[in-house]
Amino acid sequence: MTEPRQKIAFTRPLVLGIETSCDETAAAIVSADADPAKRLVAHRVLSQIEDHADYGGVVPEIAARHHISHLDRLLAALMEDAGLSFDDIDAVAATTGPGLVGGLMVGVMTAKAIAMAAGKPFISVNHLEGHALTVRLTGEVEFPFLLVLMSGGHCQILDVTGIGQYRRLGTTIDDAAGEAFDKTAKLLGLGYPGGPAVEAAALEGDADRFDLPRPLLGKPGADFSFSGLKTAVRRAAEACVAKHGILLKQDRADICAGFQKAIGDCLVDRLRHAIADFREVHGDGTFPLVVAGGVAANKALRTRLTAVAEETGMVFHAPPMALCTDNGAMIAWAGLERFIAEPDIDDRDVSPRPRWPLDSDAEPLVGAGRKGAKA
Repeated sequence: MTEPRQKIAFTRPLVLGIETSCDETAAAIVSADADPAKRLVAHRVLSQIEDHADYGGVVPEIAARHHISHLDRLLAALMEDAGLSFDDIDAVAATTGPGLVGGLMVGVMTAKAIAMAAGKPFISVNHLEGHALTVRLTGEVEFPFLLVLMSGGHCQILDVTGIGQYRRLGTTIDDAAGEAFDKTAKLLGLGYPGGPAVEAAALEGDADRFDLPRPLLGKPGADFSFSGLKTAVRRAAEACVAKHGILLKQDRADICAGFQKAIGDCLVDRLRHAIADFREVHGDGTFPLVVAGGVAANKALRTRLTAVAEETGMVFHAPPMALCTDNGAMIAWAGLERFIAEPDIDDRDVSPRPRWPLDSDAEPLVGAGRKGAKA
């Protein structure tokens, strides 16, 4: 007869988090342990990269079907990893937005079902807040901090003063940095996902060969614009094809290097303006500069933003590379932070929403229609 596995004592609360906003089926359990190294109890991510690679980007229906097919088994494996049952969990959190609504529905309905069956509260989590708070899962980062949030759908700089307390200092007025990376990779035939492919190609390239624009460079404020840069990349590629008949490997590398350098120049310029705005409110003390989101995994951009932090008296923080892209740990942790701040929380009446700005009081710049503001 098999002996039952002895349960491990974890620091409570324990929160289960589910992430299905795009093309990662992910779940994790976190605890409120004082030691950051012990907070992540269990963590599973199932990538859909191969399912979308042939299309050069995420296909929403394929993503939703993948979540439906795999989430139950992934959760069962996660609970086995942790040696816990749903009854041992104190709360269940799920990404409720922003994201692809089909995928969001899968994660939210699954999380609500678990919460109801186990008699636990359900916590609605903003996907962007999950990215924003990941550094507090993996380290000791205090409020307030300045946040640079860069992902496939968002590019923002925010003044973060607490849970749910965000003031937008800058945002994209057209495309996000991650979207620009992905579309550049697709245009150059580098495959999907685009960010890592462009970064790898740029290592072999001459960043000064092509004269690519730096949109809004030197302009007041901290907003971004990348659509003109994408257009310039296309024109550079077309010029190479017109000259050689094909796009040579070195052409691709040089365009990628120039594109990545242009993105970095824009980020540095916009960030300096945001830091000045941040210091007008919080003073000249030493504050954290947090970089989060999928684009934060780009080593070249991290290096440049680290240099800005050092030059301006900020302290650079970024999640581990594995937690920069979408994952369940960030959702579980954001849920845990909300649960601690509001022990009576229960969001079971909250529905998935494709758009959900962190700074809900700011005037919409993009997508102010029926779905709500995108940024």
